[in-house]
Amino acid sequence: MYREAWGEVGGVTGEQVCFSVVAFAAPASARPHHRTGHHAHVHHHKHHHHHARRHHRHRHYHHRYRHTSNRDADESGFSGGFVSNIVAEARRYIGGNPTGRSRLWCARFMNMVLKRSGHQGTGSDMASSFAHYGRRVSGPRVGAIAVMGRRGGGGHVGVVSGIDRRGNPIIVSGNHGHRVAEAVYPRGRIYAYVVPN
Repeated sequence: MYREAWGEVGGVTGEQVCFSVVAFAAPASARPHHRTGHHAHVHHHKHHHHHARRHHRHRHYHHRYRHTSNRDADESGFSGGFVSNIVAEARRYIGGNPTGRSRLWCARFMNMVLKRSGHQGTGSDMASSFAHYGRRVSGPRVGAIAVMGRRGGGGHVGVVSGIDRRGNPIIVSGNHGHRVAEAVYPRGRIYAYVVPN
């Protein structure tokens, strides 16, 4: 359903580095548009085929993880309204970049999502700033913020939107292949899960 995400930023280190990996799913609107009639026809066909597959995938995804979302909301001590609000807000931008920045914008995107869903963020462009944000929860929870690291420094941050069969979090994050994307991350990469106070 989702590809595993592994990040590498060649030659760049530091706690504020956000991962740049190939996005798994981007809407057709984010792809280049062709001007010739033949190319336009091909693009149009692929556009509908892509969205039909995506619609089917998301219907299956929501059906499969619906019980997980409700259970995690109860165990984490925040309401289903919070869960749906923050995840839904993050998903609105899948395939785009609402921050206007070309690099190091995963934390900025997370702060933007929190603000627009009625929560205060960290005010920092460093992914690691979220390790000290709100309160920690013991594991992946739908609606929780996942803070990630990688060998050699750097970090990444996003919001958990689901959990796969192996217990790996499905995360919506910014600067994933230079756009907002939803992907599975290996659970070993996450060193903190936090929720707003």
